[in-house]
Amino acid sequence: MKNVDTERLYNCSAVVLRQDLSTVRELNRSDLLNALEEALSGSIAREQLRDKLSVCLFPGQPKPYDLPWWEKLSWALVFTAMLLVAIGGNAIVMWIVLAHRRMRTVTNYFLVNLSVSDLMMSLLNCVFNFIFMLNSDWPFGAVYCTVNNFVANVTVASSVFTLVAISFDRYMAIVRPLQHRMSRRRALLAVAMIWFASALLGLPCLLYSTTMTRSYSNGQVRIVCYMMWPDGRYPHSMTEYIYNLVFLGVTYLVPVTVMAVCYTLMGLELWGSKSIGEHTQRQKESTKSKRKVVRMFIIVVTIFAVCWLPYHGFFIFAYHHRSFTNSNYVQHVYLAFYWLAMSNAMVNPIIYYWMNNRFRVYIQKIICCCFLTRSQSQSRQLDLLAELPHSDLARSRSERLKYTSIQWRQSTTESRVRMPKLTSQLICDEIHKNGSSTRVSSKIKPHT
Repeated sequence: MKNVDTERLYNCSAVVLRQDLSTVRELNRSDLLNALEEALSGSIAREQLRDKLSVCLFPGQPKPYDLPWWEKLSWALVFTAMLLVAIGGNAIVMWIVLAHRRMRTVTNYFLVNLSVSDLMMSLLNCVFNFIFMLNSDWPFGAVYCTVNNFVANVTVASSVFTLVAISFDRYMAIVRPLQHRMSRRRALLAVAMIWFASALLGLPCLLYSTTMTRSYSNGQVRIVCYMMWPDGRYPHSMTEYIYNLVFLGVTYLVPVTVMAVCYTLMGLELWGSKSIGEHTQRQKESTKSKRKVVRMFIIVVTIFAVCWLPYHGFFIFAYHHRSFTNSNYVQHVYLAFYWLAMSNAMVNPIIYYWMNNRFRVYIQKIICCCFLTRSQSQSRQLDLLAELPHSDLARSRSERLKYTSIQWRQSTTESRVRMPKLTSQLICDEIHKNGSSTRVSSKIKPHT
């Protein structure tokens, strides 16, 4: 306030302190500043008073974080693509496990819980947070501000706790296979405990989330969704800084360390141990299958650590370098870190498709029955038919021969156009009929 005109400072102080101007003028400038600091620090509505004083002292202050339209459009396209993949992919993973009995294993129950967390984060938090960050305005009300902050912390905690539970389950199955393994009932109980612990960790968001209206030049108004702690708000609140450190430790540093130890021990067991004697074919296949599962979850955990580290570190860095929050590019930095953290929700389904044969078969089933078009090559379709069971393949061949004889009178060009259509329909019918059965799962080998 050193550059503020003395007359304006007295007038604004009288408004904020709710005292007569003559009374305020009796104080010198230093005493007046001390009185303002004491009044603002002791008031419950100190943030509103600070904003009111700021608007009065600097009436020409423009609305901050106001991006041009082309930057908003660019970020909107990037976030929309990420959200579509995240929502669609996690919904498909949930359907695959819940709709097919043979997929209802303990590990897959945890994968469903992970998909539920990622889906909630994408639908209930990421969409609204992105609109808020893009427009620097919260149009969704104070109630959903509380819900949004609570869902954000709960889903993040639930995701990482689920990954820890998966690592423990895989550790017991590989390193200590003779001990009692987790049953489905215990897995469901573990899921319930995960959500309970996550809700406790996100409880401060229910207590301290609120909204505030700030006014700027040219009549512009900005509604802010934030957390008002007992000692202020970020980045002035020490309580929020401590909470961020605790949240970082509980949902990132400790879980990542625990998972790293678990997967290191599993790796030594699967790749480093040399047992005496020859392995049977069944033992070799079991070891190979366990290696694939462990390799998949190592990638999942590694990507989780990479995606969330910049986002967690941003708030710690901004607290110690507060001038960074006033820079022109800070919004782009935060949007980039936030997109990277949220993109973790879309990566997991892609990893399942890439590294798990069963998930790949069911996802191909969805693609085949929903998105198969005439432009798909005939050789690809014949390869899928060739991998069907012999009885179904014979029936399919007889139907194709019957169809070919009927179409023999027509031109060769027309026959080539119609043949893929029938073949595609046969593939979808066969996969739809036998997709969840043991026979198709063991006979059909997905193409890479």
